Amino acid sequence: MLFRLFSVKSTALALVAISATSIRAEIHTITFSNNCGHGTPTLIQGANILSTGGAYTINGPLISAIAYLQTGACNFNGESCTTLETTLRNPVIPGGGSSTDLTLIYPHAFSVTTGFGYYNGCDGAGADCTSGSCSTAFHVDSDTTVQVACQSNDVNLVITFCA
Repeated sequence: MLFRLFSVKSTALALVAISATSIRAEIHTITFSNNCGHGTPTLIQGANILSTGGAYTINGPLISAIAYLQTGACNFNGESCTTLETTLRNPVIPGGGSSTDLTLIYPHAFSVTTGFGYYNGCDGAGADCTSGSCSTAFHVDSDTTVQVACQSNDVNLVITFCA
């Protein structure tokens, strides 16, 4: 009986170990394409600069990050410039995945053509803003239809300036 109990416990522990190793955490990468010939692509989250142009990969969700092309006119949070806001996360509930948008809500202002697109999931979904009057960016808080959602796991984002 003791051998049988040990065998059942060992089998259960082995199955738990196999299951745990097959679970993979989420991962997201943001890349930049700066076609302007000037400026520094900047990605921040809170008070932290995550990237100044290089690809940025995070193991886990990226919540409330901001990106813009630092031309010398932008303040730290992208004020005075075209700004992109993003959250990249795997959906755990329907509608709870990634969301990205462009904002021109004051104190932000059009500075350079800015666009984004998802890849490795939701390919083709994105937006471009080519002027201060673009309809694909927030101009007031209620412009929520400009948010581009993605419900794919491990989705990545490319941000393009001066496309």
